[in-house]
Amino acid sequence: MHQIEKKYSIATPLDQVWEALTNPGTITIWSGDTAQMSDKIDSDFSLWDGDIYGTNTEVEKNKLLAQDWYGGDWDKPSKVVFKLIEHDGETELILTQNAVPRDEVDSFDAGWDDYYLGAIKDYLEK
Repeated sequence: MHQIEKKYSIATPLDQVWEALTNPGTITIWSGDTAQMSDKIDSDFSLWDGDIYGTNTEVEKNKLLAQDWYGGDWDKPSKVVFKLIEHDGETELILTQNAVPRDEVDSFDAGWDDYYLGAIKDYLEK
């Protein structure tokens, strides 16, 4: 199992980044697909027609969102943590994903940039 780490600086206030991570309507806009999501602890989520799904394990509004992620036929979740820090009206988003199956590291690493965090940044900075 492997770990992925990403840092993004997004030229948007923190509350808008939080909204892009937790509001299913906003997620639908930047992802182009329906989403089930909440900012409540122990709530289930589903992204990209269920290709990614899991549970929110820790929630600190506008600061931290921790999730158990499942994809494909994984028998154990990958642990995903989004940390948000605001600096002068911009938001630093730090992602850590642990327990990524070895054969999926490259795919997930690129996916964060191409379809998730990169898509959020593009959406919020337009």
